[in-house]
Amino acid sequence: MRNNMQTTYLERAMANKVMELSSCFSCVLVTGARQVGKSTMLKHIMPEGMRYVTLDDYQMADYAKRDPMGFLDDMGSPLCIDEIQYAPELLRAIKIKVDNAEQRPGMFWLTGSQRFHMMKGVSESLAGRIAIVDLHSLSQREVCGGKLCHTPFEPERAREMVQHANLCSLSELYERIWLGGYPMPVMRANMGVDDYFRSYVQTYVERDVQALTQVGNQASFVRLMRSAALRTGQQLVYSDLARDAEVSPKTAAAWVSILQASGIVALLEPYHVNTTKRLSKTPKLYFLDTGLCCWLAGWENAEQLKNGMFAGAILETWVYGQLIRSFANAGKTPALYYYRDRDGAEVDFVLLKNNCLYPMEVKRSSSPSTTDLKWASKIPTGGQYALQPGIVFCTADHPVPMPFGAFGFPIQAL
Repeated sequence: MRNNMQTTYLERAMANKVMELSSCFSCVLVTGARQVGKSTMLKHIMPEGMRYVTLDDYQMADYAKRDPMGFLDDMGSPLCIDEIQYAPELLRAIKIKVDNAEQRPGMFWLTGSQRFHMMKGVSESLAGRIAIVDLHSLSQREVCGGKLCHTPFEPERAREMVQHANLCSLSELYERIWLGGYPMPVMRANMGVDDYFRSYVQTYVERDVQALTQVGNQASFVRLMRSAALRTGQQLVYSDLARDAEVSPKTAAAWVSILQASGIVALLEPYHVNTTKRLSKTPKLYFLDTGLCCWLAGWENAEQLKNGMFAGAILETWVYGQLIRSFANAGKTPALYYYRDRDGAEVDFVLLKNNCLYPMEVKRSSSPSTTDLKWASKIPTGGQYALQPGIVFCTADHPVPMPFGAFGFPIQAL
């Protein structure tokens, strides 16, 4: 799976969407966590004549802050500006440039590793002039070269997706999960995963986190990250995270917001119908990259992960991440939820699409059964939606037809 060639570039599924949006909008902003490959992708697909500049360069960032109009005059357009959050003063100057050019398409490409403060400036300055997409670390299909990389997961086309997939063994699946999708460790077989993630977390805390808010105790913040990793796929309880990190629940909530803003975790909201009173209102927390999650949780290799107590939770986290990537790479945001009521009925994922509800379960089993979907019928439709046959994401090495139209989908095919 890992490649010894240090210069190899894996085609990113989102590249097509960026080019499409650039032909319609004056500005395109690609957000995502540090080191997921935003600048690499844009530099690979930049049209001839577009200039590239990174604000990771302190001198460039200082120039952009002090004299944003002068900076843009010097750089010209079309221009790709990497890490725009380090000089948010540029956003208003970009608006002026765009408006003076009568909103000509493709003038500015921007990247940002933080959405917290940056997005407020974007919405205020560039509304109607900018398209925004989220890039995640590599998807399974991007790494394996599978077809339909640009296609969101569609339950009604699940069987077709399996036909185009590169299926693998359970051990190889957990190797993919343990390694995660950050391009550098995936592409460089000679890179130590432990060394990579240790450096990643240090850089993330010292630069991105401190840029968002002044965290007084960085060690406590990392402890909260580790605590969150051990609870991936679970309902979010701030008091548990606070206890582990030795901070207040209020601080824990603020730090989880930072993890969200910088693309490290996502919160999955519960599905509910307004008239329903007995449903959970607590979101579930998921790490967006399983490699980082496994490192923080202390799993040293894929074999230990596969046979350990974390195997089920990380499998669910992996499925969530692949589902989200399939939509994000097409520039879309899915209406994805989970279901749980106070009587204990639970469904891992519920996808709302075209007024249809698709219940989806994740099972670490190669033999899915209808009992895996026993709570699906509890999902309230409110008279608005049609409940569809469910899907069980499983570890079988082939598609599994099930009674009543349900379907066992090999996780390796996502």
